[in-house]
Amino acid sequence: MCTCSSQAKPGRTTRRGADATELRVDDMSCSHCASTITKAIETAMPGASVDVDLESKIVSVRGVEDPARLEAIIAEAGYRAVPA
Repeated sequence: MCTCSSQAKPGRTTRRGADATELRVDDMSCSHCASTITKAIETAMPGASVDVDLESKIVSVRGVEDPARLEAIIAEAGYRAVPA
């Protein structure tokens, strides 16, 4: 989890859709957290498209059909994800 003292700032609007895997990350609190999660997913799963909505704490990922793997990647980055 992020240890910065930044306050949550609105992030990108998540483009939700039937082809996206959505996870809720309640301990994602700032743009640094969102960036860390995005980078972790994109590094582990090249070709994945990640959108983060800080306000709703939703991470939306296209191009990946393995929610358990996404949860594991996010956990390795220091956060807890659950299906949205």
